[in-house]
Amino acid sequence: MARTVGIGIQDFGKIIENHCFYVDKTDFIREWWDSNDDVTLITRPRRFGKTLNMSMVEQFFSVDYAGRKDLFEGLSIWENETYREIQGTYPVISLSFAHIKESSYEMARLKICQLLVNVYSDYEFLLESEALSKSDKTYISRITEDMNDADATLALFQLSKFLYQYYGKKVIILLDEYDTPMQEAYVDGYWDELAAFTRSLFNSTFKTNPHLERGIMTGITRVSKESIFSDLNNLEIVTTTSDKYATAFGFTEEEVFAALEEYNLIGKKDSVKRWYDGFIFGGHKDIYNPWSILNFIDKGKFSTYWANTSSNSLVGKLIREGSRQIKILFEGLLRGENLKCPIDEQIVYNQLDNSENAIWSLLLASGYLKVLDYEDEGKFEDGREPLYELALTNYEVERMFRTMVRSWFKPVEADYNDFVKALLLGDVDAMNVYMNRVALQTFSYFDTGKRIFGLEPERFYHGFVLGLLVELQDKYLITSNRESGFGRYDVMLEPKNPQENDAVILEFKVYNPRKEASLEETVQAALAQIKEKRYEEQLVARGIPREQIHCYGFAFEGKNVLIVRESI
Repeated sequence: MARTVGIGIQDFGKIIENHCFYVDKTDFIREWWDSNDDVTLITRPRRFGKTLNMSMVEQFFSVDYAGRKDLFEGLSIWENETYREIQGTYPVISLSFAHIKESSYEMARLKICQLLVNVYSDYEFLLESEALSKSDKTYISRITEDMNDADATLALFQLSKFLYQYYGKKVIILLDEYDTPMQEAYVDGYWDELAAFTRSLFNSTFKTNPHLERGIMTGITRVSKESIFSDLNNLEIVTTTSDKYATAFGFTEEEVFAALEEYNLIGKKDSVKRWYDGFIFGGHKDIYNPWSILNFIDKGKFSTYWANTSSNSLVGKLIREGSRQIKILFEGLLRGENLKCPIDEQIVYNQLDNSENAIWSLLLASGYLKVLDYEDEGKFEDGREPLYELALTNYEVERMFRTMVRSWFKPVEADYNDFVKALLLGDVDAMNVYMNRVALQTFSYFDTGKRIFGLEPERFYHGFVLGLLVELQDKYLITSNRESGFGRYDVMLEPKNPQENDAVILEFKVYNPRKEASLEETVQAALAQIKEKRYEEQLVARGIPREQIHCYGFAFEGKNVLIVRESI
């Protein structure tokens, strides 16, 4: 009989005690302990079992679970006599930053302090112990929600000392989702303040702590060493490109297919592979995200389970407000093309606004992209950065991104849909009406608003092109910034069935008062460029008659748009 699938259970003991579906990952305990690394930072995308594995490690080592061999009997770790002897023999401090998602530094700091207070409450028995001095107990009394920075950043260091004094044994410290507050700090503009606070907290906890036996930190990203880990030279960093612990987080294909067998779903394995396969950790391919697999075997139907477990707000913001080049590259990813660029796994959040490569690095760390191939860094003596070949991870991620693009136009959905209909019908008057409404309401949504010269139309219209790509993908092959004739066109809509639909070329120009007297002159310059550069040659070469090729000039002046149509 198939085991019950417990959705969302992150407590290891609860899964085992309730005989829920579980893929044995306990060998991670042996692999980690045998490594002898002082402090380990492991980054994996969300919903990849980080929290469950941290719970597993805590319940294996913690003195609070001494004698709980029932949790591990029958699992791989229990086959080794050495590990049976150390189960339940260490004091363990375990905490998570997963819920610290505040809009201000003051609230984020308060939530961290509240978390530290809760951790201390688990050890109230220390106040009755003769192992602690009077000054030690006085310090514990100062651990409150409104404690000062000195007490807050030393709280875990001091608790380690107290537990060492009580148990006579060094402490294991587990910090889950360490970078969740960092992402919120970037989005809401208090990065520098939070980085300074956490740098001091992490240094005292993991670097200058003589009472630390070992530590594990988990997160989605590897935040740059300069930002918060500047003093932690004892940190072993394991990212998605590392071979270490490659199969400890996520399900291997063998594990997935065994689960499909158990639940009589093996006949759908090809579709499961298309939807949910694609994650690559180090040299290990065919890794699946557990959240989607668990939901699929529980419900028996395909959906974007993993991709919809968060708002994806940071990802959406970076692409939506990104430059013209970012949107063009993202457009290619949505069409199934690959992207080649340098990757820096140290995420510098305060550089995301200015560095295109930082954005792709974040998307890779977050699980939205996968590495297909990369250049060997050792062969470049000139200092050039090696290029990584990236693609969207799988069909689930592709569907998530298409939904995200549609959401950009949700506030003007009716006008946007009417514009698309008018474009297909060649109704220029209607196109002008609807496009001006869309631009008026969404122009600034695609712009960061941080530039001296105000809004950049390129950010809007290439976001608009992504919308066309999503809405018209069934009828057209949509490309932008490609060579044709004697130049590069802005946008081309090539019909997949020329018998049913005509071809369209779009050229965008921004009104320049030094060159044009009016918006009308600007739009005529756009149309003239299409003809002078002979952008239609690519379409003609593919057998589309010239009379079925229509050109549209778009002229922008602020949030005002003028559209004119001509045929080749």
